[in-house]
Amino acid sequence: MQVTLEIPDTFAAQLTAAGKDPARLALEALVIEGYRHRQLSEHAIGRLLGFENRTKVHSFLADNDVPFNY
Repeated sequence: MQVTLEIPDTFAAQLTAAGKDPARLALEALVIEGYRHRQLSEHAIGRLLGFENRTKVHSFLADNDVPFNY
């Protein structure tokens, strides 16, 4: 599925100025919320974000202050 978002230039400039890809930031935000609401598993996060192993998924979650779903 492809999703298109319209972001005002001022906000897009803030996101890209930090060296971040706005499309990647949007995907990461969607994945985080999906995990918080127990709609996505760690395995799904790894596949969606291209992480090779579970350790990278755990690091991603920790870096974003997301508690693990045990």
